[in-house]
Amino acid sequence: MFKTTIASLLFLTCTGGASAQAMDHSRMDHGAHMATQAPGQRLAEVAQRGKDVMPFSLAATTHIFGKTGQGGVQQVVVKNANDAEQVRLTRLHLREIRDQFLKGDFSGPTRIHGQDMPGLSALKAAHPGQITIDYKDLKAGAELSYTTADVDLVSALHQWFDAQLADHGKDAIAGHAGHGNMKKP
Repeated sequence: MFKTTIASLLFLTCTGGASAQAMDHSRMDHGAHMATQAPGQRLAEVAQRGKDVMPFSLAATTHIFGKTGQGGVQQVVVKNANDAEQVRLTRLHLREIRDQFLKGDFSGPTRIHGQDMPGLSALKAAHPGQITIDYKDLKAGAELSYTTADVDLVSALHQWFDAQLADHGKDAIAGHAGHGNMKKP
C-alpha cells in the first residue's frame, strides 16, 4: 500500500494533478488571491499588515462601510466609547488618510490589502477634485464621506468598500449612510 501511495503521488505531481510548484500570487487579482487562502489566513495577514498602517487597535474598533449613490461613507468607531486613546488614534488616522487620498496616495490600503485590491487602481488614477472626501468626528471615532459625480469612480469606491469588508472580517460591517448600522455622530 505504501508503494502505491508514493507511486500515485509521483504520478499526480508529474502529470499536473497536484501542484509541484508554488502559485505565482503576483499575477492574481484580489479575488483570485483570496480564493487561494483559507479565510482565517487572509484575515490574519490583513490584521498583521494593518498594525503597520493603522495606529489604533483593529480589535478595539469596528469599520463600517456604507455605499451611497455618489460614493460612500467609511466610519471607524471604537467599541468602548470611553477609550479616549483609541478614539484619538482613530481620528488621527482618518484625518491623515483623508489628506493622503486627496493627493492620490493610497499607499496605506495598498500595504494592507495588496496592489490588486478591487477599485484601488481607479481611485489612484482619479484626478484631483474628482472625489471629495469630507472628514467628521463621531462620538466614538470618525468618518470619511466620499463623493464623486463620476459613475466609474462610484463603482470603484463600492468595489473598494466590498474588498475592505471581506478583508477586515468580524472587525467590519456594511452600513447604510444615515441609518441602519451607521453610527450617529
